[in-house]
Amino acid sequence: MQILVDADACPVKQIVVRLAKQRNIPVTMLIDTSHELSDGYSKVITVDKAADSVDYALMGLLNRSDIVVTQDFGLAAMVIGKGARAINQNGLVFTDNNMDRLLMERFIGQKVRRGGGRTKGPAKRTADDNKRFEKAFEQLLKDLN
Repeated sequence: MQILVDADACPVKQIVVRLAKQRNIPVTMLIDTSHELSDGYSKVITVDKAADSVDYALMGLLNRSDIVVTQDFGLAAMVIGKGARAINQNGLVFTDNNMDRLLMERFIGQKVRRGGGRTKGPAKRTADDNKRFEKAFEQLLKDLN
């Protein structure tokens, strides 16, 4: 098992690393060339800045026993399709049961924006968001061990 992180805009990298270190689980952070990252524990892979480069690189590394941390519903859907687990920065574990709804909501939002409409962005991140993520991530790690 390894933990793969879509790390470009991931606000929970430190939590992931701390919990992985406690369990001696390898972590790979994937970023594009517009970012720099070094945490002293994770392997960092930098890919070009082209659309979806991180997603493609991550999928190439993914094994069935892995956990992926991502905000990207499309990437999460591919991860689930490959039999691995995915969780977002707020502690939502992506499953077959919630993926269709999430992808439909994303599609509708994109359609509204293409038509000139506006959609509400994410709320400002709080300490409670970090606590929710940590609790859900710990449970996911326990479930897989």
